[in-house]
Amino acid sequence: MTAEVLTPARRQSVLATLRSPRRLRTEVLAGLVVALALIPEAISFSIIAGVDPRVGLFASFTMAVTIAIVGGRPAMISAATGAVALVVAPLVASHGLDHLIAAVLLAGVIQIVLGALGVARLMRFIPRSVMVGFVNALAILIFTAQLPHLLGVPWLVYPLVAAGLAIIVGLPRLTSAIPSPLVAIVLLTAVTLAVGFAVPDVGDEGELPDSLPTLFFPDVPLTWDTISVIAPYAFTMALVGLLESLMTAKFVDDLTDTHSDKTREATGQGIANIVTGLFGGMGGCAMIGQTMINVKESRARTRISTFLAGLFLLILVVGLGDIVALIPMAALVAVMIMVSVGTLDWHSVNPKTLRRMPKSETAVMVATVVVTVATHNLAYGVIVGVLTAMVLFARRVAHVTEVVEVADPEPGTRVYAVRGELFFASSNDLVYQFDYAGDPDDVVIDMSEAHIWDASTVATLDAITTKYAAKGKTATIVGLDGHSAERHRRLSGRLGGEG
Repeated sequence: MTAEVLTPARRQSVLATLRSPRRLRTEVLAGLVVALALIPEAISFSIIAGVDPRVGLFASFTMAVTIAIVGGRPAMISAATGAVALVVAPLVASHGLDHLIAAVLLAGVIQIVLGALGVARLMRFIPRSVMVGFVNALAILIFTAQLPHLLGVPWLVYPLVAAGLAIIVGLPRLTSAIPSPLVAIVLLTAVTLAVGFAVPDVGDEGELPDSLPTLFFPDVPLTWDTISVIAPYAFTMALVGLLESLMTAKFVDDLTDTHSDKTREATGQGIANIVTGLFGGMGGCAMIGQTMINVKESRARTRISTFLAGLFLLILVVGLGDIVALIPMAALVAVMIMVSVGTLDWHSVNPKTLRRMPKSETAVMVATVVVTVATHNLAYGVIVGVLTAMVLFARRVAHVTEVVEVADPEPGTRVYAVRGELFFASSNDLVYQFDYAGDPDDVVIDMSEAHIWDASTVATLDAITTKYAAKGKTATIVGLDGHSAERHRRLSGRLGGEG
């Protein structure tokens, strides 16, 4: 059965969804599945950060509800994340919860400022190979995060996980009326309770809260000393959160063939973190695993599912905590394994694709994956991937510049034609391409098919003319286009300390 095809405008229309019982049911059930999957994740991230499970659970609730209203990417899920937990763990260990909340609030302010400054526009400089590496690394991290639930556990866990996988894969072939992950969770829970299987459950992950979140103001002195302590963590949290959120938003854009407002998403992440901090949450950002459950597995497309994911999370852990605690972890592990399988870009690792793809593109993807998986930090992986892409691109472009001698010049004159884009990488070897000793007294360097991009190139051209002058010869540069001529006029002769 094929999924309902929606135009981009309708996909993001909350009102249209509210008027359609079928689509509204999809959004509601998607939100419920995501909420169930968020519970063990939020608890485990709280443990990583060194805080009470309630801090992570309440953060997931407030992040999801707030970003559903102020975010720029409909159907994307934001909550407490492992990347943020890794960033703030040292701060919690050294200064405690109050400094963590202060850092979350400051990170939210920084994200709003970065959003206003247009940081989202930097996404255009992230190559496709980095995006592919980002997605593949996430798939690996999602899968490896399930391994602790599969090692050293009762043998009954394995058939339960296998049954869950079979339901998630097989049910959509019969009907898509109800998300298959939700069916797997309900059926496996019912079987486990009915038969009395002794297997790990959600309750074993940590204590669930029994009260609603309340306003929380960190008890820290408003001094420069406090700011100096929290600012590095807040800035790192802001950058990591924005990078993961904007990359995930771009991924969902491609997955749903829709466009989202990245600037609004950046600002929305800041607002959501401020709200989260005011309710004592640990902060967070977009989660690709839960977003995949929402968008790909459950076919949600609007803010309704994101809002309900947060609302259901609160209802489940506060109002129905005793029941939720009985859900076997095997059911949630099966869901997340399928999410990892669906997240991986299998085409990118197909041997045929790898043989066809330029080695530089594959190297960028591999660098992104390796660093991300090794550090468990998506920001590090993306940064290394982008830097690798820049270096390889510069090396490749450096070899497309050429200097050729023009035939039949005027007597006593030699004409060289320079072709290509000239910048620091491609112009470094330019100075060695001329015969200073053997050339006649008059040399013409024709730049009609070249373009000057930086001061390094102007300095190289100055070095060339200076070498000819030292030999008592004259080198004339001609054919510069408008921008190149202006850059050359402004900088020539002023890069060696003369002016």
